[in-house]
Amino acid sequence: MKGLTPRVPGHVATTRHLCAAYPLVSEAGLGHEGVLIGRDVLGGSFVYDPFALYRAGVVTNPNMVIFGQIGRGKSSFVKSYLWRQAVFGRHAWVVDPKGEYGPLAEAWGVSPVALRPGGAIRLNPLDTESDGVAEPGNDVEVGSGDGARRRRVILTSSLAVACLGRDLLPRERAAVDMAVSGATARAAATRLSAPTLPLVVDALFEPDTTAARDLRTTAVQLMEDGRDVALELRRLVHGDLCGMFDGPTTPGLRLDGPLVVLDLSAVYHSSALGVLMACATAWLQSSVRAQHRNRIIVVVDEAWAILSNLGVARWLQSSWKLSRALGVANMAVLHRLSDLRSVGTEGSEQVTLAEGLLADSETRVVYAQSPGEVARTGELLGLTETEAELVTQLRRGMALWKIGRRSFLVEHRLASGEQWMIDTDQAMSDGFVPSVPAGKSYSPPSP
Repeated sequence: MKGLTPRVPGHVATTRHLCAAYPLVSEAGLGHEGVLIGRDVLGGSFVYDPFALYRAGVVTNPNMVIFGQIGRGKSSFVKSYLWRQAVFGRHAWVVDPKGEYGPLAEAWGVSPVALRPGGAIRLNPLDTESDGVAEPGNDVEVGSGDGARRRRVILTSSLAVACLGRDLLPRERAAVDMAVSGATARAAATRLSAPTLPLVVDALFEPDTTAARDLRTTAVQLMEDGRDVALELRRLVHGDLCGMFDGPTTPGLRLDGPLVVLDLSAVYHSSALGVLMACATAWLQSSVRAQHRNRIIVVVDEAWAILSNLGVARWLQSSWKLSRALGVANMAVLHRLSDLRSVGTEGSEQVTLAEGLLADSETRVVYAQSPGEVARTGELLGLTETEAELVTQLRRGMALWKIGRRSFLVEHRLASGEQWMIDTDQAMSDGFVPSVPAGKSYSPPSP
């Protein structure tokens, strides 16, 4: 008709082809394998699985680091993510310093392993997957292979560094090496399945003559060489931190369930929290080797407590590097980006180790951060100017996901049946009643 602008013919295309036509509007996503996290703000659902992405070559390791200010939704994400992974048969092991994973454990029908000084439950951090089980009338073959011995020496040395607050001297390191060997021999003689920290402390205080002869010294001198280490480790055996890691692992602990939670809330305010978390994580990792061997998600909450301690940070980094060999996806949860640099002075080994942990975690999830945080440490994550500005404006539940070389803006969605098990703000609500609903059901969140 005269005077009317002719219409442009419509074009019909699939979303895959539309992505090519408008590459800055739509993102191809990560595929369909894995759990539904929520909504990709640029279009479509967001699905994630570290094991599937590793198989596809999208990432070179399955580890993840999560940053988020209090109240921005990082805890909700972690708990719902673990819950949803259970659908795929994945198991989760959690070091819980604040005691926040109890409702999640109840949803799974398991009880947290609550550790407290003088408590009834003990975990032996020197257990290894090769350790036998002591039974009356049977010979016990203590796990004493080179690999098991090396892990025990590394862990004991890391605990000693953490307790002393300095690096070990050569003679102290040698004393620890001999003490672990001596403790292993004493464990076999007393029919224990693995050496314990009390046996290591005893071996430091009373080294045998064979160990001294191997080091071309005397037993008295070897005792003096390891005395400071023994006095510090003694705190875990006879001091204010005894009753958690000072004996064989308590029999009957359920390790074959879908979730294992190590509750350290009783010692959350202890200055030795990092050391205790290292003991708990060491036991957890040895149990992972023995029980499942693959497809495990290991969560270390409040990871700053470990990273701020030089000896423990060294040990944690070495464990992070073993993730592919063990089939484990590690998750470290921190509050601020600056947690990576506040663990030590600029240029210190602690900071280098913390940054190395980030380098060994190819998935980084960043919830809202203050402008000052981003300005100081945004380059660690490789944030562009746009991304750096964006993470200061994210609302609750929104996060920037950096996976390999790709970035996604994701809104985490909760199902109605998940709210009760992830809410950490119930005590701030009107009419707060600290109880769990009787009807616990799961329905997937809508994208």
